[in-house]
Amino acid sequence: ASSDIPNFPEFVFVGMVDGVQMVHYDSNIQKVVPEQDWMKQTDAEFCEKERENLFYSKQSFKAEVATL
Repeated sequence: ASSDIPNFPEFVFVGMVDGVQMVHYDSNIQKVVPEQDWMKQTDAEFCEKERENLFYSKQSFKAEVATL
């Protein structure tokens, strides 16, 4: 996560399996982007559900940081 850095997403998620990036999400584009061919074969419903989860994770993380 970041704060007040120009042109840099406030929240970034990178999903990895065995050290290989399979997916990423950032708060600028607000969508899950598959990085591997096998991930690109997943259905749109999976990516939308993950996008929703990550959106709420961002909100939760921001609240936790504010509390700290």
